[in-house]
Amino acid sequence: MCGVIGIVGTADVASALYDGLTVLQHRGQDAAGIATVDAGHLRLHKGKGLVRDVFRQDSINTLRGHIGIGHCRYPTAGSEGSDEAQPLYVNSPYGIALAHNGNLVNTAALRQQMFQDDRRHINTDSDSEVLLNVLAHELQIQQRMELTPDHIFKAVAAMHARAVGGYACIALVLGYGLVAFRDPHGIRPLVLGQRVVDGRQEYAVASESVALDILGFKRMRDVAPGEAVIITEDAQLHTRHCAERVAHTPCIFEYVYLARPDSMIEDVSVYKARLRMGEKLAEKILRERPDHDIDAVIPIPDTARTAASTLAGVLGVPFREGFVKNRYIGRTFIMPGQGQRMKSVRNKLNAIGLEFKDKNVLLVDDSIVRGTTSRQIIQMARDAGAKKVYFASAAPPVRYPSVYGIDMPTAAELVAAGRTEQEVERLLGADWLIYQDLDDLVSAVKEGNPKLTGFDTSCFSGEYITGLEPDYLEQIQILRSDDARAARRSA
Repeated sequence: MCGVIGIVGTADVASALYDGLTVLQHRGQDAAGIATVDAGHLRLHKGKGLVRDVFRQDSINTLRGHIGIGHCRYPTAGSEGSDEAQPLYVNSPYGIALAHNGNLVNTAALRQQMFQDDRRHINTDSDSEVLLNVLAHELQIQQRMELTPDHIFKAVAAMHARAVGGYACIALVLGYGLVAFRDPHGIRPLVLGQRVVDGRQEYAVASESVALDILGFKRMRDVAPGEAVIITEDAQLHTRHCAERVAHTPCIFEYVYLARPDSMIEDVSVYKARLRMGEKLAEKILRERPDHDIDAVIPIPDTARTAASTLAGVLGVPFREGFVKNRYIGRTFIMPGQGQRMKSVRNKLNAIGLEFKDKNVLLVDDSIVRGTTSRQIIQMARDAGAKKVYFASAAPPVRYPSVYGIDMPTAAELVAAGRTEQEVERLLGADWLIYQDLDDLVSAVKEGNPKLTGFDTSCFSGEYITGLEPDYLEQIQILRSDDARAARRSA
């Protein structure tokens, strides 16, 4: 996952892009960048690190222009070096910069096509650079000195026909404006907003509505699956559906963990969806253990707090804060190495002993991926004096890699892959482990918008909506393993 934002304003937008990226920081901590257009020139600043570390006031001052895009990166493909920080730029045709959230599953084939057929060289391992060059090529073959919306829509349609995967992108086309588009299945989120400043219209597009909220933009709607949105330099809005209509399947893991609770995705409140997840999980607990002996429900901060609150309410059990979080430690899920993840758990959380001593506690987390964090937290609860430690996951067992923009590890590194729930329970050291049922998770999200008929649930179900080449999962196992990451970092 990554965070993307684009603004067409009436004055310099760099400061607003910076502010928007800071509230999208949870979507990527590896690198950040901003590109603006100033009198026909691209202004670009990017680098490794958090948004606050990449940008200083002097760099913001150089990013002049009333049109711009921003990106915070979480590496799902390619290396973790600064050369793949985004936005990425290609000078032909017109000059195009692109910010991309997602992952293509046919990158290798597209890379070969780019070289053999399109005569374009891809300089990095990034699928984002491939996507940028596909878009650039489809614009270039139209051989137009002056672009119209129709030319851009045709290029995006041709790109959709070639690219396979989950992606939400925002691009700058110099001399024309901003272009935003989303994959035909709508797997990765993208939302459109507007505001009026001094009687003049401004537009913004972002990964999550919270970025629009803090900038004073009114959320208009989600960019539709397969839709392209064009906002010209003079703030004229053009939209068109540019792909063959297929099943609309937004990523359900956005609601479980990735998105901020104050965001709206597909007209569903992430916060409300998580409240319903807690209710569904409590109902399952009551079915399976109506005579449970739980003394307190304790969330694993921060993402699980919402679900845990309603779970406790339905069970009629006190809700307690048992862990204090060090807010200066990054999100453990997206840290690059297992050793760093293990070390960070103890640095990130500290138990409040009085909430555990001589109690049977139910710890609630949003999901269990590798199991590393869960195992350590269960032991922390025991060390703090708990009699019994039960563990509940607001999501089903994660048994399969995600391939559409979440760098969920290989199956070999997923604690639930190939194991029963009882086997996972023993590995984690819990006295009882309970997972959310997939049907209940889908119901909890879908209740917020009955028009949603399906979701990308591939990390739970193993069903990949776009289809995969036979050896694709084996290839990403090689690329995504912690050993492979360590080798790339030391190279």
